[in-house]
Amino acid sequence: MSTERLHIEILTPKQNSENLDDDLAKFADKYNQIMEQDHIACITDNPMGHLSFQATEIIPELGLPVKPENLMIHLNTFHTKEALDGILQTAITMGVRSLLVISGDGSERLPKLAPESIGLACNAVTSVELLGYIHKTHPGKFDCGVAFNPYEPQDHELEKMQRKVEAGATFIITQPVVERHDAVDELRRRFKLPVTIDAWMSKKLHLLSECVGYTIPEDTPYDPMQNLRSLRKHYPDCGLYLALLGFKTQMPVLRQTLA
Repeated sequence: MSTERLHIEILTPKQNSENLDDDLAKFADKYNQIMEQDHIACITDNPMGHLSFQATEIIPELGLPVKPENLMIHLNTFHTKEALDGILQTAITMGVRSLLVISGDGSERLPKLAPESIGLACNAVTSVELLGYIHKTHPGKFDCGVAFNPYEPQDHELEKMQRKVEAGATFIITQPVVERHDAVDELRRRFKLPVTIDAWMSKKLHLLSECVGYTIPEDTPYDPMQNLRSLRKHYPDCGLYLALLGFKTQMPVLRQTLA
């Protein structure tokens, strides 16, 4: 996995958008900027439980180019089997190779994948079971990555990671990291897979309070571009994943910042 190509997250429009045409145009503009800069567009799957259009719907609808090395689609467990199978088949048809397989954020509007629908007898489908299903039904078609949370109790998180790797994960993307984190260092020591570090690109660091498990004051100073430089310095062999990137102010100076 190249560390020069940046993973840049973009959200698809919500299905209840009041300005859908504008939102579609903004999505297409961001997507095309990422392609033109030879980075990797990372398309979310109903983030925060908000019902949104799928990458497999919106990219073909807008006639956007698909370059397998420049596209990664998130896929979570909040789908019916029929919808899941449709997403996977369309992704194959589009030429998508890279999936980030996660448990995901649920809501009352999003159906949870039933274990029995994919031939399992467990209580709930997690990213581990979803990985297994993808590799069983479409062997060799996808490179599947998984998420790592350095803020969870690490004995449990590393045990989960072991199960994810055994289920077929081939790369890892962390939750947002500021400067560096001991848990990420231990992750890299234990698992010899490519690791990409999430760099939080919003100045509003307090929005990560739920992620890290404690309250971050709203007035906490934070320079996302400086953090990006620090992460590249501390983790030169890792990729970088940019969430909430400012396309007007930050995108034009990314290469200069990391030079």
